[in-house]
Amino acid sequence: MGSIQVAAPLDVEFARAQFPAFREPTLRGQAFFENAGGSYACGPVIERLDEYYRRLKVQPYYPFAASTEAGEWMDLARERLAEYLGVTAAEVHFGPSTSQNTYVLAQAFRTVVRPGEDIIVTNQDHEANSGVWRRLAERGVQVREWAVDPESGCLELGRLEALLSKRTRLVVFPHASNIVGDINPVADIVALAHRAGAYTVVDGVSWAPHGLPDVRALGADIYLLSLYKTYGPHQGVMVVRPQLLEQLANEGHSFNAGYPLKRLVPAGPDHAQVAAARGIAEYFDALDAHQHPGAPREQRPQRVREALRAVELPLLERLLDYLRGRGDLRLLGPGAAAQRAATVSFVPHRVEPTVLSERLATRGYMVGCGGFYAVRLLQALNVDVDRGVARVSFVHYTSEAELEGLLEALDVAVRP
Repeated sequence: MGSIQVAAPLDVEFARAQFPAFREPTLRGQAFFENAGGSYACGPVIERLDEYYRRLKVQPYYPFAASTEAGEWMDLARERLAEYLGVTAAEVHFGPSTSQNTYVLAQAFRTVVRPGEDIIVTNQDHEANSGVWRRLAERGVQVREWAVDPESGCLELGRLEALLSKRTRLVVFPHASNIVGDINPVADIVALAHRAGAYTVVDGVSWAPHGLPDVRALGADIYLLSLYKTYGPHQGVMVVRPQLLEQLANEGHSFNAGYPLKRLVPAGPDHAQVAAARGIAEYFDALDAHQHPGAPREQRPQRVREALRAVELPLLERLLDYLRGRGDLRLLGPGAAAQRAATVSFVPHRVEPTVLSERLATRGYMVGCGGFYAVRLLQALNVDVDRGVARVSFVHYTSEAELEGLLEALDVAVRP
């Protein structure tokens, strides 16, 4: 699908009005810049979670009214998220977290990847989409690492091509890094893998908050995201192609092997949180209806994606310009906003990242610090893992005033 023109900039104040956190007295006077660790939950999610617990907190899918409606809510959540992901509801699988989901997937792939065959992993990933696959070496699987460029932290297609062979069965990689923010060309990588006869698992956790992607267009066999980073409850989502699911081992109860949506969820889903996830789609619906009243519904997902990205880019460019202009820190990842997500990590030279975070907190700016489960990437970039990095991450509801205030606070916080 071609680009759809966004008629007007996203109304950030309207967006913020949909998040109860911005009306919370205990958060007043604070600006949230650790969205990569988990975003604020939007109002529709909180309202649906509250109503579910008050009125539908029963075992779903039985014939009595409350149970039937509880199941309907869960089904509708899957259907609505599928619309924004460009897939069918049957491809959307819920689990407790992406870390747990990848662990289950790695076990399920034992029927697809045999001893002596290859899987390719990266050192750019969050450990959730790295360690579980590397452990398959204990079963005789050959693990090959697609390593980042040690200067930029980016993945180069040429290095992947050199690793692919007729033995390659699986390529796992991130859509965007949670440290360097680099946006990988998913469709191109998937095409390379498929030509080699390999499946792909894409960790989209760090990209999805900036606009739920059209997974069908990307071509990924499995796409992962975390709803608590996309304005929802603490659930992970796996989008899995049905043809691949049929080949994966059943990780659910043996008697549920014939139920596709139960094969990858050993303990069963969190009913209330799954049901409440519908609120994410309802929030996006409200954004689009506010910006484009009466516009065709079928183009809504693409309009929302482009609107979220468009409102983030100017702030990202401003932040990167500021950080590039400082001589007392090392910016990690691409310097151009178009090449990265709004997740920006840097290493301050004269102050510890933990101290920097503490100083910013006293001024009302919530900024993360540490290794962010990406130890392999920090090692590749020659960053002291124990010291870690400072990370500024924002999304579409971050205001220009908040960013300018953060930059002023950084001027003071980076001093020794």
